[in-house]
Amino acid sequence: MNLSLFIARKIAFSKGKKSFSAIIIRIAIAAIAISVSVMILTSAIIDGFKAGISEKIFGFWGHINISHVGVKSNIDNLPLPAKPDYYHILDTLGKIPYYPNESAAKRMNEKLTKGGIDYIQSYALLPGIIKTKESLEGIILKGAGDDFRWDKLGKYIVEGRVPDFNSEAASDEILISGITSNRLELKPDDQIIIHFIQGVEQLRRRFTVVGIYDTGLEEYDSKTALVDIRKITQILEWSPQEVGGFEVFLEDISDMDVFNEYIYLELLPGEAFSETIKRKFPGIFDWLEFTALNERVIFLLMCIVSIINMVTALLIFILERTNMIGVLNALGMTHFNLRKVFLYHAAYIIVFGLLIGNIIGISLGWLQSEFEFIKLDEANYYLSVAPIKFSFIKILLINVVTLIIILLSLILPSLMISRIDPVRAIKFS
Repeated sequence: MNLSLFIARKIAFSKGKKSFSAIIIRIAIAAIAISVSVMILTSAIIDGFKAGISEKIFGFWGHINISHVGVKSNIDNLPLPAKPDYYHILDTLGKIPYYPNESAAKRMNEKLTKGGIDYIQSYALLPGIIKTKESLEGIILKGAGDDFRWDKLGKYIVEGRVPDFNSEAASDEILISGITSNRLELKPDDQIIIHFIQGVEQLRRRFTVVGIYDTGLEEYDSKTALVDIRKITQILEWSPQEVGGFEVFLEDISDMDVFNEYIYLELLPGEAFSETIKRKFPGIFDWLEFTALNERVIFLLMCIVSIINMVTALLIFILERTNMIGVLNALGMTHFNLRKVFLYHAAYIIVFGLLIGNIIGISLGWLQSEFEFIKLDEANYYLSVAPIKFSFIKILLINVVTLIIILLSLILPSLMISRIDPVRAIKFS
């Protein structure tokens, strides 16, 4: 029988008279509960931000971008074959092996990627100027072909419909952003003229607005509109078998760097170049990394708050139980076993606080995900509501790590028990 655990259980669940330590213990439980609930909510919100923003960016641009090696910006236009050999390989490519360590001497633990390639789609980019009766607006036209997956972008259409690019002739339909729509006072069924510079020539084409989208990524929405890729290739005087590049979509985004390296080194010819979307648009991903740093800082602060409260509660509890310590010590219980009594009792308090904290944190997160009562400025945060994405592995990790860290921090204060003289403890109780 574990005597220390038995005594700790009796103390924890006894219904004796109220004492000062009982108030301190309630404060400690509240501190742990609040700290854990804050950690759970912080983790869920930051994961929600990462998932929500990444979904928007990847849905619009893909995970890996393949273009001509000579293309340095959206102004450059150099064609690639529309259906090269590597297109058909990428379209069906599953999991690939890789080595976590780059050093040749360490290439002994081969791993497989978590997923393969979901699909690949072609695109072309062309800058132009939208002209209406009242104003001008610079724009980058993104050409979409018959392999374009509208399910990624279609959910962001706020007015009108998805353009139809499946007709035999190149379509004149265009999908513009809400920002462009507001600036130029355009709505579905309006017609616009877009001017292009091709060599020394100035070209103009008429388009019909059929839909308006809004991803919330203002930096990119304000510059981009979608048109039929055949319209762009005609303006650039390319053949129907040429495109501007390809967007590769992966089944698991954690495989991005591995697939990018594999595609560039193993599949692409010398004229083609690949890069991840993180490298193409580093600003947003740097911002997401900064939020991850905030997450770690909040976790550290919450752990410190819990530790301080639990150390205070333990010391007060030890002082209040000095008589009990003296009696048990006089009866032969070692200091080590006496310390275990109070550590077990502290563990009960911590677990109770963790339980309450989990209930509060998960409940508040669920309420936010269902009712979205916390709104955000989409221009600054890229999302209109505070996102929630629970990871139950993370929640379990938060609970286990918090329990272990607090218990370890209590070992040193519990040494105070060895300094209590049992004779004095009994005499002056």
